[in-house]
Amino acid sequence: MTGDLKIDRIVIVGASLAGLRGAETLRAEGFAGELTMVGEERQLPYDRPPLSKQVLLGRVHAEDTQLPRRREVDAKWKLGIRAIGVDGIGKRVLLADGEQLPFDRLLIATGTRARPWPNAEEATLDGVFTLRTTEDAAGLVDRLNAGPRRVLVIGAGFTGSEIASACRERGLEVTVAERGPAPLVGALGGTLGALAAKLQRAHGVDLRCGVTVTALNRRNGRLTGAELSDGTHIDADIAVVALGAIRNTEWLAESGLAAGPRGVACDAGCRAFNMYGIVTDDVFVAGDVARFPHPLFEYQMLSLEHWGNAVAQAEVAAHNMMNSGPLRRPHLGVPAFWSSQFGVNIKSVGVPTFSDHMVVAQGSLERRRFVAVYGYRGRVTAAVSVNHAKWLEYYERLIETAAPFPPEPGTVEPTLGIPIPSDVPDPKVLSHGPTVALTGYLPDRRLTLRHWGG
Repeated sequence: MTGDLKIDRIVIVGASLAGLRGAETLRAEGFAGELTMVGEERQLPYDRPPLSKQVLLGRVHAEDTQLPRRREVDAKWKLGIRAIGVDGIGKRVLLADGEQLPFDRLLIATGTRARPWPNAEEATLDGVFTLRTTEDAAGLVDRLNAGPRRVLVIGAGFTGSEIASACRERGLEVTVAERGPAPLVGALGGTLGALAAKLQRAHGVDLRCGVTVTALNRRNGRLTGAELSDGTHIDADIAVVALGAIRNTEWLAESGLAAGPRGVACDAGCRAFNMYGIVTDDVFVAGDVARFPHPLFEYQMLSLEHWGNAVAQAEVAAHNMMNSGPLRRPHLGVPAFWSSQFGVNIKSVGVPTFSDHMVVAQGSLERRRFVAVYGYRGRVTAAVSVNHAKWLEYYERLIETAAPFPPEPGTVEPTLGIPIPSDVPDPKVLSHGPTVALTGYLPDRRLTLRHWGG
């Protein structure tokens, strides 16, 4: 290490959205040293949200989702190669092909992968898909173009619901199976979950809630249908497994970092913690794989699978890799996401699951045009709009200032509903995993300290 932050060696593991935006920011901040990008997929960085929307509808080809470059990153690209470990003492990234990459600073941006169907034999059946990569999307589109009799979607989170919406827009018969009481309930709570269920059924979805898929049936290696826990049977040519995501942290098991199933723990400045809870100064984390404390949510460690968070956190991480002391800045943005499905546009700011009550502050559920505001212990923590996004910036300011909940009637519109319990279920009762998760205050590693007497 030269001591000059602008001419050292930086390795970024994870060549997707967070990795690319981190690399661009490093160059924008004046980094002139050696930059290496490592990615397990062979493709250059591409945009994932269109895969469950425009790509499935046939409006965009999967190979045309490559992310635009904001500037040249002048990096050594190592694509199609998996990182298998980090030597923290020797400061090297270990690759599956045997190569070792020396670094002065490391950015971990390995993101997530789709949670597979738990029965490995059934998961390999012709007709069983997950949706995470361009390869996944291209294969699924080919099968949808062939006109299947029925598509079974397993899991009714945002990805599963968007897949079901695209299939119905194509005119395909769709069954959605969800262990929880309603679609989207794990992200938006009971009231909006009930609305999502009505929307799906109104658009012709055969929605089955409170059930699980117990087996996938086959004939000659091809999917023919599924058995449900309520004793019913579904005939289907295609099953899309939408059970949430797994954070890509296994490769860090021997790294000494605070990495586990919930992500890689870091401080608000994106510096990774080691297994003892000590912050490192040469390893940074960004994107879906990161767990970071947020003051608006009682400093709990927050994990987000959101496009905007990946960009903002990568920019903060890269800035802090290039600066020290008081020049560093925290990643404190209010989480935000959006989804388009079944003819409505859903947008959210804050963390709806960090709530005990919600209220319809504008519009009405019946017209499917409203803003729901969420509160926890008497302060505003989130807002969700359905076809009514123009006021979200106003509610974002209420979240940032910990404004009282419920918001005062008449501040935006003259009427305000009555607060009701937000009815957010335990994630353990859902088929789909949450895209926003508050994961407590501790690193994943658990240590046993032994004190030797003598």
